[in-house]
Amino acid sequence: MLLPTLCVCGIYHLQLIYYMIEIIALFFLGRHIGRMAASKGLSPKKWILYLVVAWVGAEFAGIILGGIFFGMGNLAGLLLFSIACAFGGYLWVRNRLEQAPDETQE
Repeated sequence: MLLPTLCVCGIYHLQLIYYMIEIIALFFLGRHIGRMAASKGLSPKKWILYLVVAWVGAEFAGIILGGIFFGMGNLAGLLLFSIACAFGGYLWVRNRLEQAPDETQE
């Protein structure tokens, strides 16, 4: 009965909710990026991979910066700051995709 004791603490419960929200967000944002890439005639898989790499990289940077700003003891601040940075990674990929030229097939 290890699971109830971990959930009582609250920290693990917060992390589980965070990971679920993150996976759902990546799914919908990846689908959006894939549709944008396909409408421009670009490879959706390539741009979705860019999204995942940018998301994880920006999230990792957000955890480091959040630890500097908020301290490692403030888990809620770290998680919120890291998800904001991860969303910034999505915005960066979307901006790069919007600026990418359309590929026309002749």
